[in-house]
Amino acid sequence: MAYYAKTIDSPLGLLKLISDEHNLKSIVFVTQMEDVALFFPDILCLAQTQLEEYFSGIRQEFEIPLDPEGTDFQLRVWYLLERVEYGSVKSYLAIARELGSENSSRAVGMANGRNPIPIVIPCHRIVGQNGKLTGYSGGLDRKRWLLLHEQKFAPAKPLF
Repeated sequence: MAYYAKTIDSPLGLLKLISDEHNLKSIVFVTQMEDVALFFPDILCLAQTQLEEYFSGIRQEFEIPLDPEGTDFQLRVWYLLERVEYGSVKSYLAIARELGSENSSRAVGMANGRNPIPIVIPCHRIVGQNGKLTGYSGGLDRKRWLLLHEQKFAPAKPLF
C-alpha cells in the first residue's frame, strides 16, 4: 500500500499529514517542511482544508475519512475521543467508565497518548480527573492552545 505525506503550516507549527489513497492515517508535529511529492491524493487536500477551517474557527467537526492503526482497545478509546464535543473536556476516568471499566483510566491515558491523528481525533480534550492538563504528544502548550482556541469559538462551554 502506498502512503503519501504533506506538510502544512498551522498556528501550532508544522503538521505532517500522512495518508493512504483514501484515508488519513496520522498527523505528526514536525520541525521542518518535508514535502518532495509531486502528487497528493484528494484526502490530503481535504484534510488540509478542514484543518485550516478548524484553526480559523469556522469548523468544529471534521469530516475526513480516517484509518488510524492501533489495538482494538486503542480504537475503542479513539472512537470515544471523537465523540467529545468541541469546546468541552472529559476526564480519563469518564472515558474509562464509558468503556465499562473504572479501573482502566491509566490504559485510557496510554491509548490517548498513542493517538496517531491528534486534533482530528481530539485527544487534547481529555484531562485529569481534577481538570488538570496532563500529557499531550505535541506538548502541554499545544494542548492548552487547542483548548483555549475551542473555548474562544464555543464560549457557552467554559473549560476552567
